[in-house]
Amino acid sequence: MILEKKNMAKTRVEIVLVEDNPSDLELTLHALKKHNLANHIEIARDGAEALRLFFGTDGTEEGMMEKSPKVVLLDLKLPKVDGLEVLKRLKSDPRTHNIPVVILTSSREERDLVESYRLGVNSYIVKPVDFKQFIEAVQQLGLYWLLLNQPAEL
Repeated sequence: MILEKKNMAKTRVEIVLVEDNPSDLELTLHALKKHNLANHIEIARDGAEALRLFFGTDGTEEGMMEKSPKVVLLDLKLPKVDGLEVLKRLKSDPRTHNIPVVILTSSREERDLVESYRLGVNSYIVKPVDFKQFIEAVQQLGLYWLLLNQPAEL
């Protein structure tokens, strides 16, 4: 699957997808593309890469997005920096705290759910195991956050 990566400075990123599992990444992109919701997606394959997208490299603004995305789809079980730490950083920084973050994870652990909401997540979705249900869940998620939700301008 080829996803054209556009210059972030010129094109507003609509979705930041933070996912380390190649199969889940491909399924999510497929579901979004099926409804033309995958035009402006930035992908991070681990938590450290996600933090660089939002906060730059080594405290500099190099590599940082100019405009906030409409939504962040965040897995919890990530290498380098886990999803809860990414969520904590996004929600504690004034530059990013208003960005909607949706946890999209296979974790059904109560402590992950409780901690995610304590840290300010906007939605917590357990990835359906069934292929068709997974595709449907991602399509509905994309339609809601990209087309229906009315975000506050930052």
